[in-house]
Amino acid sequence: GILIKSGAALETLGRIRSLVIDKTGTLTVGRPEVSQILPTGPLEPVALLRLAASLDQASQHVVAAAIVADARRRGLMLAIPADVSETPGEGVTGNVEGHRVAIGGRRFVSTAIGKPFVRREGLSHGALTVHVAIDGVHAGIIVLSDRLRDGTGDLLTRLRDLGIERIVLATGDRKDVAHAVTQGLAVDAVRAELSPDQKVLVVLSERKNGPVMMVGDGVNDAPALAAADVGLAMGARGAAASAQAADIVLLVDDLARL
Repeated sequence: GILIKSGAALETLGRIRSLVIDKTGTLTVGRPEVSQILPTGPLEPVALLRLAASLDQASQHVVAAAIVADARRRGLMLAIPADVSETPGEGVTGNVEGHRVAIGGRRFVSTAIGKPFVRREGLSHGALTVHVAIDGVHAGIIVLSDRLRDGTGDLLTRLRDLGIERIVLATGDRKDVAHAVTQGLAVDAVRAELSPDQKVLVVLSERKNGPVMMVGDGVNDAPALAAADVGLAMGARGAAASAQAADIVLLVDDLARL
């Protein structure tokens, strides 16, 4: 159930004082499901979903996989995307049936189309939202939900009993999503809306408190896993890049093994 790549990593575990942990697929079960499709333009929800899912076939991110899975459950025929470019952990752009499509976080999509857009009112507090732009225009929002793993609060308490003095959540998701997920959990800080490089900076900044362990599962976590004194990947369903970058890999989808 656990792959430890070196004896040095095992020895370092005994000196860890800070834990930096990812959210999606790590603190949460990593199986987000589409709950709402909210067009902001003329497209019908199903048409918006089909274009977004067609492009997301090119991504390994768990949110992208959830969007593709939802489209397939609805029986939608997905197109093959072309000229795809992905920024790990942030979003994807590409051509789908002659349309230039961008899908990802608010900041990523704003940058992709070269202009900001107004956030839609009425979204649930803490909702995980993915923005979609088509041909340079913001076209809609896909809302997903992802529940916290059972027993997470008890796990963090046990880790503190083992000597972890500081626990920091580091995620690319919005601040309100991150704070909603960690409500009631004994975390010392929440760092949200992070790029993969910014996750690395969080790990490095925590070194002032002692050796740092990073726990994550996505492609966007790989640089931070490599930068930590000990990197631990959720390898059962996580990205291969994170498993390669980590010192320790959990081979079962059970965070309690930490």
